[in-house]
Amino acid sequence: MNQKIAVIIGAGPAGLTAAFELQRRTKVCPLVFEKTLEIGGISKTVKYKGNRIDIGGHRFFSKSDRVMQWWTEIMPVEAHDRHGGNIQIHYQGKERRVELSKVSRNPAEFDLIFLVRDRLSRIFYLRRFFDYPLSLGFTTVKNLGLMRMIRIGFSYMRALVFPIREERTLEDFFINRFGRELYLTFFKEYTEKVWGVACTEIGADWGAQRIKGLSITSALWHALKSLAGTTGDVSQKGTETSLIERFLYPKYGPGQMWEAVADRVVSAGGEVNLGWEATRIEVDHGCVKAVIFARAGSKEERRVAADYVFSTMPVRELIAAMGDVVPMEVREIATGLQYRDFITVGMLLRKLRVTDGGGAEKTGMLPDNWIYIQERDVRVGRVQIFNNWSPFMVKDPDTVWIGLEYFCNQGDDLWSMADEELVAFATGEMERIGFISADDLVDSTVIRMPKAYPGYFGESYPMFNRIREYTDAVENLYLIGRNGMHRYNNQDHSMLTAMAAVDNIVKGVNTKENIWNVNTESEYHESR
Repeated sequence: MNQKIAVIIGAGPAGLTAAFELQRRTKVCPLVFEKTLEIGGISKTVKYKGNRIDIGGHRFFSKSDRVMQWWTEIMPVEAHDRHGGNIQIHYQGKERRVELSKVSRNPAEFDLIFLVRDRLSRIFYLRRFFDYPLSLGFTTVKNLGLMRMIRIGFSYMRALVFPIREERTLEDFFINRFGRELYLTFFKEYTEKVWGVACTEIGADWGAQRIKGLSITSALWHALKSLAGTTGDVSQKGTETSLIERFLYPKYGPGQMWEAVADRVVSAGGEVNLGWEATRIEVDHGCVKAVIFARAGSKEERRVAADYVFSTMPVRELIAAMGDVVPMEVREIATGLQYRDFITVGMLLRKLRVTDGGGAEKTGMLPDNWIYIQERDVRVGRVQIFNNWSPFMVKDPDTVWIGLEYFCNQGDDLWSMADEELVAFATGEMERIGFISADDLVDSTVIRMPKAYPGYFGESYPMFNRIREYTDAVENLYLIGRNGMHRYNNQDHSMLTAMAAVDNIVKGVNTKENIWNVNTESEYHESR
């Protein structure tokens, strides 16, 4: 009866990591409440008629030994990659160094297993394929033309010699690292397609988080090192995240990992409750006393008293749920926070019709995990090929299972389209750029993800620290994860914020500084 309770809002990577860490390291009982009926948040796997969709594409790769060890303790790694090479993943534990190939399994015999995948992503622009990251090889020069390449070179040299001294916007960030010409060619319009606002309206800190150490110099250095060949170690410690060549991937998609973690939490005595939305948060004398949840589709409510509260819900909704106890200024800032929403159109095809000079026209398949669509006459932003994430994501191996990704805002024309209308729209776009033929379309589905990306723009965002100051002062409230912190965290960063919060509880530390420092350490953040 005296056991302490942690209420965890959200069953995504951050929330479930917090629950699992609390059980493993404390006597606190975690009670997880998820608004939707699915586990994993944006890292869930959507099942459709035997096929599986990964929302956004999730590589299981991290520079954090702690995260890599955590993942591979939950899910073993296959013994050999698809080329027959031995798999090695090294991480440094507290007392020992572990080579995971000694405990690996065969994916044909086990379902709970990581596959080791080769990473390939390209850019589709001017109806041609470009390497991603861009190389200075013959194909790039041929596709862009010699004169444009010369302008790109001179523009980059100018950026090196005369950089923008104070980076205020994302445009400043891009120009300093790639030069104005390359920014205008490959970054500006695609970024604005993703976010729906001009690069001059997005803060430079978005680039610092998402692109980090990537630049022309780092890409060239990576290319030179690649000439010496690659090792079997998936860890790739010295490689920028945008340049990694291999990654781990659950046999049945990212949601398989979080479903396995949820099962462990429940087996150890915790709760994972689906279909419950946090509607009110009771705060008294600087502490959260209880959270009131409403059950989807009914009038049922549940009040849960809490010793600790971990929130991964959007900050705008969190502050609204806390009510009038929050200062008016903080509520107004939170109300103005913006988000970008996301639609995936899943298409099951007999084959692809695009040509890439590598035999795609003969096989009807491309080798990519995903392709950035930077054509200006279509709104699709990226195409995933789920066959190449894992062959087990596709029911019929003789079909091609792809996901078209659209970035939008709730209530706009894309979001408001009926599913059938959206499929017809997407089919027309893919035919226009020569990727598919409507005659090859076997089946389709539409998935909408609200508030997929917190926005780094708008009048409220520059004042976000006022929200942080208030929530940090609530002693037993921990903001973790992507939407929970209004920060574009990767999956591993979201996990690390949860781990840092549990560290504080274990150590009796009241500050939240270490949680906010995740994804700003030197290994993730380029030195200015």
